[in-house]
Amino acid sequence: MAKQVHQPREDAEFDFILRMSGVPVLAYFTGTWPKAIEPCRAMDLVVGGIADEYAGRLTVVRTDITRCPAATKRYEVTGAPSYVLLKEREAVAHGAGPMSTTEIRELLDGHL
Repeated sequence: MAKQVHQPREDAEFDFILRMSGVPVLAYFTGTWPKAIEPCRAMDLVVGGIADEYAGRLTVVRTDITRCPAATKRYEVTGAPSYVLLKEREAVAHGAGPMSTTEIRELLDGHL
């Protein structure tokens, strides 16, 4: 995972990152159950590349659904991998499942 990707260990840390970010946040939700592990691992490289590409304009947060259940519920995430683009802690775009770099860029377009 890229250095620019934050990995909170709990909801309080997730919320702290959101409060401190002066730019939009891409919350990338992952899971540790068997059917989610491989798709999430595959997306780590894609999301890491997005974090590098958008450094300074976007904060990326890799969020484990089981460690951050309140954030998962708040943003209505029902599976992994999922993506929620947040501006001022409000969801402005959603995506789910394995996505290409181009698809994630399209999710971000018009919001940054």
